[in-house]
Amino acid sequence: MPTFVSPYLLPILMLVASNVFMTFAWYGHLKFKDYSLPLVIMVSWGIAFFEYWLAVPANRWGSTVYSAAQLKTMQEVITLVVFAGFSVLYLKEPLGWNHALGFAFLAAGAFFLFHKWT
Repeated sequence: MPTFVSPYLLPILMLVASNVFMTFAWYGHLKFKDYSLPLVIMVSWGIAFFEYWLAVPANRWGSTVYSAAQLKTMQEVITLVVFAGFSVLYLKEPLGWNHALGFAFLAAGAFFLFHKWT
């Protein structure tokens, strides 16, 4: 594992970056509906290739300081935060109070997962 970044922070940064790639791979084509589906799939696979180069080491290195459940929970929270930004900034789709409430429930779930209970 690279030592220039904290082992607690590195997986989070890598998961954020991987989610940016994956969000574009899965949803970026929605602005290009005139392109053929096979072409969109091939471009998406190309983008997802780079997502894997970040996500796999993030989980491997992250497993030295986080449990698998913690890594998965981080992944899901990061995915929703990245997608919320993508939805508003790229797709120009607004988020409502129900989205905020759903995110709050997920954040509460993450709190319970990361909290050490005795």
